Amino acid sequence: MRTRVKICGITRPEDALTAVRYGADAIGLVFYAPSPRNVSIERAAEIVASLPPYVSTVGLFVNASPNEIETVLKRVNLDCLQFHGDETPTDCAQINMPYYKAVRVKNDTNLLQYAAEYQQAKALLLDTYSEKAVGGTGQVFDWGLIPKHLDLPVILAGGLTVDNVREAILQVKPYAVDVSGGVEASKGIKDETKIASFIHEVNQLSS
Repeated sequence: MRTRVKICGITRPEDALTAVRYGADAIGLVFYAPSPRNVSIERAAEIVASLPPYVSTVGLFVNASPNEIETVLKRVNLDCLQFHGDETPTDCAQINMPYYKAVRVKNDTNLLQYAAEYQQAKALLLDTYSEKAVGGTGQVFDWGLIPKHLDLPVILAGGLTVDNVREAILQVKPYAVDVSGGVEASKGIKDETKIASFIHEVNQLSS
């Protein structure tokens, strides 16, 4: 099965269109003020409006209140939510939309338990744990910590680049890979060559 690609941390319409042109299945918009990739509601609406059909739009939130999320949803046409904080299954279910639950993986993380607790999630997005940031660390975690059989699809994130995504897919066999910093010229600004090379590397394994 073809591994899907999500390009996260999009802040400009031109970067979204570049990602789509090279074959991205989804783009991610960060609604978290401390992030250097945070995007305003107005800019997010502009980005989504620029997209062609059949491209999924994912909104990333970190411990946001239902009111905050609903405020975004009134203006931005999102297909899926990505909960990247300490949200409980009940928190995630308050917004009646498909969602992924991000898990920041460290040595004692019980991913089987996460999969059981977040049964309503469409997938678990596995990222690198850091005390300094909730995501976008550019660091890879130990993929050997991922059980071979989880009850939810895996979206693999955390430090992926054109240099390691092939190995990551061969080892983990994720449903999708999620990249942000690995295809950037600077934080929040994507690099066309890096996007093209990354997606080409992923697609090589599906051809």
